[in-house]
Amino acid sequence: MTCSTGVFHVIKGGITLESIRRYLAFVKPYRWQIIVTIIIGIIKFAIPLILPLLLKYVVDDILQNPNLAGDEKVHKLLVMMGIMVVIFIVLRPPIEYYRQYFAQWTSNKILFDLRGAMYEHIQKLSFKYYSNTRAGEIISRVINDVEQTKTFVVTGLMNLWLDMATIIIAIILMFSMNVKLTIVSILLFPLYAFSIRYFFGNLRRLTRVRSQALAEVQSYLHERVQGMSVIKSFAIEEHEQKQFNKVNYNFLDKALKHTSWNAKSFSVVNTITDIAPLLVISYSGYLVIEGSLSLGTMMAFYAYIDKLYNPLRRLVNSSTTITQSFASMDRVFEFMDEKYDVVDAPDAVELRQVKGELSFEGVSFSYNEGEETVLKNINIHVKQGETVALVGMSGGGKSTFVSLIPRFYDVTDGGILLDGVDIRKFKVQSLRDKIGVVFQDNILFSESVRDNILLGKPDAAEEEVINAAKAANAHEFITHLAEGYDTKVGERGVKLSGGQKQRIAIARVFLKNPPLLILDEATSALDLESEHLIQESLEKLAKERTTFIVAHRLSTITHADRIVLIKHGRIVEVGTHDELMEKQGDYYKLFQVQQLEHQETEAN
Repeated sequence: MTCSTGVFHVIKGGITLESIRRYLAFVKPYRWQIIVTIIIGIIKFAIPLILPLLLKYVVDDILQNPNLAGDEKVHKLLVMMGIMVVIFIVLRPPIEYYRQYFAQWTSNKILFDLRGAMYEHIQKLSFKYYSNTRAGEIISRVINDVEQTKTFVVTGLMNLWLDMATIIIAIILMFSMNVKLTIVSILLFPLYAFSIRYFFGNLRRLTRVRSQALAEVQSYLHERVQGMSVIKSFAIEEHEQKQFNKVNYNFLDKALKHTSWNAKSFSVVNTITDIAPLLVISYSGYLVIEGSLSLGTMMAFYAYIDKLYNPLRRLVNSSTTITQSFASMDRVFEFMDEKYDVVDAPDAVELRQVKGELSFEGVSFSYNEGEETVLKNINIHVKQGETVALVGMSGGGKSTFVSLIPRFYDVTDGGILLDGVDIRKFKVQSLRDKIGVVFQDNILFSESVRDNILLGKPDAAEEEVINAAKAANAHEFITHLAEGYDTKVGERGVKLSGGQKQRIAIARVFLKNPPLLILDEATSALDLESEHLIQESLEKLAKERTTFIVAHRLSTITHADRIVLIKHGRIVEVGTHDELMEKQGDYYKLFQVQQLEHQETEAN
């Protein structure tokens, strides 16, 4: 009763009942395993409750029994010990094993399901969310916070009931021996409940603050480890150490406040539980002297005090971790409640066949409500199989333009039509399945070259992978790697050159074989040899596909069917290379500047 009162207050004082309800949805599929674990646990915890009764029997009925001879006392003692050996050595070990096994199996399965749901959620969040959130913060919630909720399953849903059962059984046995002494034994329960209510109500808030501070440390480390090359190249190790110390000290400060309050809780609550045995010894000793209580009963009661208050101590000792699990549960569902910026319409359909005709009709876009409009009233019709190049100064809106096609973001106004149908009428995944994208900085995962190419078509045969690599001019360098297609490329492809990474990225688009293609600065920042090889493979890739090319170097897009110059979010010029050069407008000036820069570079 007292245990549940204390824990319920912690729940009420911090975590919402809604969060518990949502967490229990993950627990529900394993309810029978939990029930079986609790039943096995009750048997396991009930067995030691025999010991005080055994002590009473040995003292009162054997040792202090004047009607038994010495041999009879020894015989009865050996028989009783033989029974106890069977119970504690033969029966109890397998019961303990299965209780522990089922408890851990069930809790780990629940965590497995929860992380799976979170990863599914992560993949649905938009680019906008990731542009505003640090990766380390997300990782902390999926790994650390989910792991912390395990305590709620093991302690809150299992051990709590076991401790409750232990307390109830112990009180029943104590009442059967002496009612008055039992009342004295549980006299401090109300005071214990009050102390739990007072101290642990505030502990959840401090735990949540501490968790957030720890997540900030993890986020900071994640960013700095990824950017270690920048730190070393600017020789700012000392500055970075100071910055890390600030973040780390913030966590230390929150952790110490949490520890201080936790220590106060322990000292007060444990003092209360330590007073109970003194009361029992005092009162039972008086009853023995008075002759109304046997010595065996007094000893049994002292033993039961330990069985009675140990579960309470366990609750106190686990209150910190239980409270941590509640705070972590809050953080998990706070993350799960992040809204999706790009969602399927209720009547969205699968996109199956694509011709490749695309129209932007009055399209405007801003990243956040109330912010500056990045694209303004864009109108353009792209024919099937046409190659359209987007050019202009940095920040003009070129990359934003192409990001709207696969719905990495949704338009603010207007609409984008694919084969005459608004792309918002299609399911997002089926739309993106028909689009191949090659970025300037393509991400490779740390697995093998083969695994990275297979991202384009996970069920592709080996021959298809090799043909895609050949089409991307990547097969030759791959075969010269230490383990060929099985070579691990390292995090973000760190073991490969920029040109090699781009060719693998192009190979996986070849493997995907999409009808729509987006090349976003795919050849910038590469050496001339790599650029030539990649340009060759890109032209092969774009053949007979509707293609959008975002380019910085204008010399690489002179072959495009149409060139669109975007300036300050608006289309200001459209035409072929020859038409725009003849017009001598913004494109002409930009091309002339680049040609002059190129000539100066070659001269030097």
